[in-house]
Amino acid sequence: MSTATVVGGGPAGLIAAEVLARTGVDVTVHDRMPSVGRKFLLAGHGGLNITHTEGRDAFAERYGESAPRLRPMLDVFGPQDLRTWCAGLGEPTVVGTSGRVFPRSFRATPLMRAWLARLTDLGVRIEKRQRWDGWSDDGASLFTGADGTTVEVGGDVTVFALGGASWPRLGADGGWAGPFMDRGIAVTPLRAANVGVRVGWTDVLAQRFAGTPLKNVALTVRGRPARGRGDAMLTRTGLEGGPVYAIGAAIREALDTDGRCVVEIDLRPDLTVAQLDERLGRRRPKDSGSSWLRRTVGLDPAAIGLLREADAGTLPSSGMAQRIKAVPVVVTATMPIEKAISTAGGIAWSGVDEALMLRALPGTFVAGEMLDWEAPTGGYLLQASFSTGVVAARGALARLGTAPSGHGLDGPAHV
Repeated sequence: MSTATVVGGGPAGLIAAEVLARTGVDVTVHDRMPSVGRKFLLAGHGGLNITHTEGRDAFAERYGESAPRLRPMLDVFGPQDLRTWCAGLGEPTVVGTSGRVFPRSFRATPLMRAWLARLTDLGVRIEKRQRWDGWSDDGASLFTGADGTTVEVGGDVTVFALGGASWPRLGADGGWAGPFMDRGIAVTPLRAANVGVRVGWTDVLAQRFAGTPLKNVALTVRGRPARGRGDAMLTRTGLEGGPVYAIGAAIREALDTDGRCVVEIDLRPDLTVAQLDERLGRRRPKDSGSSWLRRTVGLDPAAIGLLREADAGTLPSSGMAQRIKAVPVVVTATMPIEKAISTAGGIAWSGVDEALMLRALPGTFVAGEMLDWEAPTGGYLLQASFSTGVVAARGALARLGTAPSGHGLDGPAHV
């Protein structure tokens, strides 16, 4: 019987273990935490947005520069495949109004419980509290247990799925990067993605509006095409939320280039400047500035406060429509990586082949956030983690001479 070592018990590692075990491979998963799937379970607190119903091309473009590499992997195991897999575990999915896909229970725990039961039935062993500490001189993986004892573990193939560096208390701290670079494997520095940004608000705005959402706004980075839309959250130290995360890469690029970044917030993305001008022209003689903006164009106190913030505490005396369409906000930095939902960076695409095998270490495969890709929230992160896990496992099976048909998750399992 062929043997496989899977390092990391998140979605990418566990789905790789399932694909391998279904063909009769003897699989052992090693994870440093007391239980597996901790970040996956945390994501479930928000309903577990597992994938998205967006069309194939638009879906792939969410991965930016990595889209050409990930598109074929989405074809191997895409959104509908993931939904079918969830249903097979007793968790049919539902589609939200925005096209996001969730388990019907809107929880991660039932799905994870059923998944672990399936892996047990397949004979997969899960070794917990096992920290990966690099390789021995002969290429075996070194694992240190809770008692401090280090053991060497080999295998006919190995799949690494150690995650990025966000939420280190849940197990992914990016500590794998050093040993990989020591073996000559190129690793792009890990950086915060899907994370809030720092803005030097005045005390007035920070104290009055921290924790208040800016509803249905659009964000762009001045001079760059990236655009995010939805509800952004004003915080005491800056901005959070989906529209911010969607333009995260552009924000980092601007900060790297200029040391600062101007984000422009369109407070009324569904109206043109001309339409705003026409509505603003209905001002009554006795209207205060706030009443005028609230009555004519429906701005709430937080949006009006942001307009004042951009003009030293006053409302602009002219060009109000243009300002509503592009309120400038100076971003000075992103929040630290420990506060990020995910990370950018990782093992360079040039270091792996199409099956996600490391060119420098034949028989060793990588999946999930360890690879150099990023995506906004909305189901894209989990989908790519699952897709790369399946592809890495299929690559490992091909290495063993046992490649399955399809994505390897159909039909009865060979236990």
